[in-house]
This record gives sequence, structure tokens and C-alpha cells, in this order.
Amino acid sequence: MDKKRMVSGITTTGKITLGNYIGALKNFVELQDEYDMYIFVANLHGITTPIEKEVLRQNIKQAIALYFACGLDPNKATVFLQSDVSEHSELSWILTCNTNIGELNRMTQFKDKSSKLKSSNGTEFIPSGLLMYPVLMASDILLYDADLVPVGKDQKQHIELTRSIGERMNSKYGQMFKIPEEYTPKVGAKILDLQDPTKKMSKSSDNPKSYIALLDNIDEVKRKIKSAVTDSENLIKFDPENKPGVSNLITIYSCLKNISIEDVEEFFKEKDYGVLKDEVSAAVVDLLTPIQNKYKEIYNSKQVEEWLEIGAKKAKEKAFKKINKVKNLVGLNYKKK
Repeated sequence: MDKKRMVSGITTTGKITLGNYIGALKNFVELQDEYDMYIFVANLHGITTPIEKEVLRQNIKQAIALYFACGLDPNKATVFLQSDVSEHSELSWILTCNTNIGELNRMTQFKDKSSKLKSSNGTEFIPSGLLMYPVLMASDILLYDADLVPVGKDQKQHIELTRSIGERMNSKYGQMFKIPEEYTPKVGAKILDLQDPTKKMSKSSDNPKSYIALLDNIDEVKRKIKSAVTDSENLIKFDPENKPGVSNLITIYSCLKNISIEDVEEFFKEKDYGVLKDEVSAAVVDLLTPIQNKYKEIYNSKQVEEWLEIGAKKAKEKAFKKINKVKNLVGLNYKKK
């Protein structure tokens, strides 16, 4: 029986955080035996907002090396660079021509990111790539006939649009795409900002204390957790609405220790926030230390390039067949191939 296919990627706009690991990378590693896994570094998405070329290149290699350092196996998962498979861009244009501008204008992330650009530099220049980003994302998914797509809560709109576009194309041209389902982990789908737990942990935050990057200095990691916002109650209880900071630390501990929220609450019963932060800090350090050691080993070897080449070749074979089918059904191939 064929394995179900899972497709996902992480952008190259900055550092990979603990939130990215818990919400995505950890799941990829755990599921790579069970699923036919296609994981890519989304460098085309990475240029939707301004970024220096050398920074982009560094982010790309850093992301790939971290993927493997976190436990992705190049013999199990197909790991590649998005721009190495040109069919992503080609399919994106075809899907763009079958997407309504109103659908894109309703995307919450476009509104948020464009408003941040305006407020940060006072410019009225909003890259059109920000608006078209969800169509490229739909292309990333539909190109490989994904069964499942891991999504955070902030990406649900995008997967809904992907499904709508896929269904529209199938209805208009004939069976073209498999319509994917979303995969959301039961715990840890959204790790929160350590300084403002009403927001998602984000690598784009202006406050470096608000997130933990996987390559942060270990002593700095400990300081960040120690300074994490909690509340004055000193009661370790999972209550996201009334105790978001404490609940966030509980979630992190639950995910890293692979135990239930209830078991975490029982473990910390009658203990104070100092103990909670110390235990969370120890769990994060236990995670990051081997990852960072493996990262240094991989980054300074030639394995990254070799694995990317193998992954791109496999992804290209799949993508080439799909784009030809799409062209045939749309009519772009005047002579059927």
C-alpha cells in the first residue's frame, strides 16, 4: 500500500525558531517513516519582502543544515530547494490565472505584512509577491498531489484557498489535482511569543527576547526563558485564555518531553514559576545542544549540496509529470505530450 504524501516548507526570511521546530520540524521527523515526505526550503517565498542576496544565501544553507540536524533523513524524506524545481513557478502562474483577486485581498497575512511594511519605512511600495504568496503556496502543495499539509493556525486561510483553487481547476478542466487535507498537531501548533504571549513566536520580532532560535547561544536561551512573561498568580495551570504565558511554557515542556498537558500540570503541582522555567530551560537545552553540534558538522561538510541535488532530482521527476498533465488539460501543450 502506497504511503500518503505530506508536503511542507519553511521560508528563508530569518532564523528558525523553537516554534518552527515544535510546530513543524519535530512533526516532519516523527512522520518521515509513515509518510512520503516532501520538504523544501521556500526561498521563492523568501523574496516576497526585501532581503539582501548574501543574507538569503546564508539563510538557505542554514535552514537546510538545520533540517537535517533536527533529524530529517535524506534517505527517507525528499528535501530540496524550491527554486531548484522550476515547475513551482510555472504552475503558480497557471493557478494565478485561475484565482480571483478578491480571494487574495481577503488574506489576513497580506493585510498584516503590508501594513507592517508601511509602518516600518513609510513607503507605499508593497511588493505584489506579498499578494500572490498564497498562489505560490497552492502551487507548492498541488504540484505533488499532497494528501496532508502541516499548517499552523495562521496558515489555515492559505490551505483553504489551496483547496478552493484545486477544486476549481478540477471542475473546469477535469481531474487535475488531489485536494489536500490539513494536518495540525494536537499540541504545539502555535508556540507563543515569550514576551507577549498574545502573539505567535516569530523570527521577525523586533525583540530578540521574544523568541528562541535553534542556533541561539545556550546561555542566552536560558536567559530568555528566565525572563519569559508569566503572571502574578504563581499557579502552574494550563489556561491559554487567562494564563497565556504560563500555558505557553507548559506547551513547550509538553511537546519536548512528549507528555500530555495533564501530566505536565500534575508534575508541576504545588511548584512555583521558578521551577517551571528551570525545567523548561533544561528541556530546551537538552534539545538544542545535540542539534547545534550536528548542525556545525553538517554545515561545514559537502553533504548539504549532495543531499539537495538528490532531493531536487526526485522532486523534479514528480513535478515534471504533474505540470505536463496540467498543460495538457489547460491546452498549453498544443501537441499532447
